[in-house]
This record gives sequence, structure tokens and C-alpha cells, in this order.
Amino acid sequence: MQASQLLKSLSHPDRLLLLCQLTQGEYCVSELESLVGVGQPSLSQQLGILRKDALVSTRREGKQIYYSIASDDALAVLELLYQRFCAKNDG
Repeated sequence: MQASQLLKSLSHPDRLLLLCQLTQGEYCVSELESLVGVGQPSLSQQLGILRKDALVSTRREGKQIYYSIASDDALAVLELLYQRFCAKNDG
């Protein structure tokens, strides 16, 4: 059941892009918006779903909210996806 829910969360293209970006570290919403190219309303919606699914955690600093990956399982799957699909394109 947990694997099914994780794969369901990863199946949305915007959520997958967000999580892939977050494998590189912690980012605030405005940074994610420019890095991923997803507009603010959709970005907030997708981050909310990832937070509800316990895949990301948040930290507030002043007016900024920072996101990072909270799930070791999600991180392991994303690292494998990166190796299989992205690393080939890096060089």
C-alpha cells in the first residue's frame, strides 16, 4: 500500500519535477518556481499534496517557507530514477 501511494504521488509530472529538484537540497517556494517552471497556483497545490503525503517537510524562515524531502523511500526511488533516466543525459 505504501509503495502504491508513493508511486501515485510520483506519477504527476509537476510533483516528480519538484521532488527531483529537492533531491539537490532545500529550496524556498520562489526558488522552486523558477527552477521547475511551474506557476504559483499549481506549485502550491502540488507542494500541498506532497506535504499531505509526507514526502516533503517544511521549515519557515521569516516570510519564506523552505521545502525538503522528508521520505527516505521517496529519496531512494528518485535517486534510482535519476541514475536510470537523467545521468545518461549529463555528459
